[in-house]
Amino acid sequence: MHLSEITHPNQLHGLSIRQLQQIARQIRDKHLQTVATYGGHLGPGLGVVELTLGLYQTLDLDRDKVIWDVGHQAYPHKLITGRYNDFHTLRQKDGVAGYLKRSESRFDHFGAGHASTSISAALGMAIARDQRGEDFKVVAIIGDGALTGGMALEAINHAGHLPKTNLLVVLNDNEMSISPNVGAIPRYLNKMRLSPPMQFISDNFEEQFKNIPFVGESLSPELGRIKEGMKRLAVPKVGAVFEELGFTYMGPVDGHNLEELISTFQQAHQIPGPVLVHVATTKGKGYEIAEQDQVGYHAQTPFNLATGKAIPSNKPKPPGYNKVFAHTLVKLAEQNPKIIGITAAMATGTGLDKLQAKLPNQYIDVGIAEQHAVTLAAGLACEGMRPVCAIYSTFLQRAYDQIIHDVCIQNLPVFFCLDRAGIVGADGPTHQGMYDIAYLRCIPHMVLMAPKDEAEMQRMVVTGIEYTDGPIAMRFPRGSGYGVPLMEEGWEPLEIGKGEILRNGDDVLLVAYGTMVHPAIQAAEVLNEHGIQATVVNARFAKPLDTELILPLASKIGRVVTLEEGCVMGGFGSAVAEALLDANVVVPVKRIGIPDILVEHATPEQSKAELGLTSSQIAETVLNAFFQQQLSPVHS
Repeated sequence: MHLSEITHPNQLHGLSIRQLQQIARQIRDKHLQTVATYGGHLGPGLGVVELTLGLYQTLDLDRDKVIWDVGHQAYPHKLITGRYNDFHTLRQKDGVAGYLKRSESRFDHFGAGHASTSISAALGMAIARDQRGEDFKVVAIIGDGALTGGMALEAINHAGHLPKTNLLVVLNDNEMSISPNVGAIPRYLNKMRLSPPMQFISDNFEEQFKNIPFVGESLSPELGRIKEGMKRLAVPKVGAVFEELGFTYMGPVDGHNLEELISTFQQAHQIPGPVLVHVATTKGKGYEIAEQDQVGYHAQTPFNLATGKAIPSNKPKPPGYNKVFAHTLVKLAEQNPKIIGITAAMATGTGLDKLQAKLPNQYIDVGIAEQHAVTLAAGLACEGMRPVCAIYSTFLQRAYDQIIHDVCIQNLPVFFCLDRAGIVGADGPTHQGMYDIAYLRCIPHMVLMAPKDEAEMQRMVVTGIEYTDGPIAMRFPRGSGYGVPLMEEGWEPLEIGKGEILRNGDDVLLVAYGTMVHPAIQAAEVLNEHGIQATVVNARFAKPLDTELILPLASKIGRVVTLEEGCVMGGFGSAVAEALLDANVVVPVKRIGIPDILVEHATPEQSKAELGLTSSQIAETVLNAFFQQQLSPVHS
């Protein structure tokens, strides 16, 4: 059977190990070819090919539920659930999503782009099943990295207290290679412990001793300890933890041995209550370059399969915002030992790996634990340190209570640096940084700023470090800057709450925030061609807003347009409109930003064009709103 013929995972049933191995090779080939051509997550999916095939051999996917944590590793799942023929559209506009998506397939039982959610969702499904008196299997697959998230541990704690709720958790441990602790002895001990004879001995141990004349009674208090001692002898140390939490532990299992996987999963389904199967896999399995560099090949832009090297772009790009941020932070940290950079398992993505390499004592990676990261930063701030919490906008959402309760209520000087703010592209709705302006703006004490370019970001990093009156946050986008000249040092901080006028005009006021400043300037040039003169303001700060600058201009000009790369509901435009309302400046306001929709996966350029955020579209919106009598076709 060829992979292209598989449209339903139940078609795997009855295939021999040899046939499954052939399917595994085809999955890896398709996976590699697609990611090499279009980009995407590489290492995670390559590591779980056999795990996926082995597990699905033991399930009926017309009834049973499988919840994949995060979704990075679910490409093999997609390839055997009817998406082979469309897989070349991966992460492209209107194509196959890079994560699980309930609306895309009935086999995507739970959507996720953030880590540590699978066990909670699976437990919810298992409880619902039991309440309705139904009978199907529920499986959560979670990586060892995602297990560092507190939510996963909360779910394990809850599941362990429900001994009658059948739930299988598969721990995909790709930090472990197939080393001695996955060898014959642990497997043999595990097989012994879970085989019917061993279970019989364990379950009947107490009864056997009680039946020995004159001995049973005197040994009775010790029987529980002896019984537990026998079990501990057969359980690897990591398993003891899960056993204490109420799970039956199986493993470690070789995650690339189909026979062993199928046998283990079949056995796991027979055990009542919560069960954890520990599977050791190799991230990037089958592609040696990815196996050797598991961090670098977690996700890739298009690359040459033979060499593993990225396909160079025709145009040289200016440095990325995250690189400029990291470079500036390292320079400042070298002069100030109180600066501590904090990341939640995103050292490379945020650029903090540069800080780790240069000043390891001023760098902390907390794992996938954003809540802990924020409260840790609060504790550091209490003791006079300068914590810099570098977390993607979408992931900071996970720590919202900690931002309010632990930082803002206590007015602690934590500097939040929100990478990937705005439209991020191919990762889709779970990763778009749409909401940070709105969700941070409403909290007392919080200062919000966003740079118009990478040079202004350097000044904002200094501003954030030097601001000690309370919490402050800076948002910046994914990708390259504009190529403006940068300074190596000597950056001046910005005055808190002060914007700047970049262009003067009497017909319309364009107040732009962050990444929308440059499009606003370009839109003003287009408007100029229609005889309309625009004033362009770089707000710099969404809170406090520069009302001393904006209100008089709004009164004088009489037409206001706000521009932001974030949700318009409660966002920057709302802040400007509220300020005008509060000051009784009654002028028409047009807010331009992300409407109340989810932005699906596409390139950022495609999304911006669809949302009307290009400079020519902005100009057309302004003309339609205020100058219809002067309207003529606008060309990009």
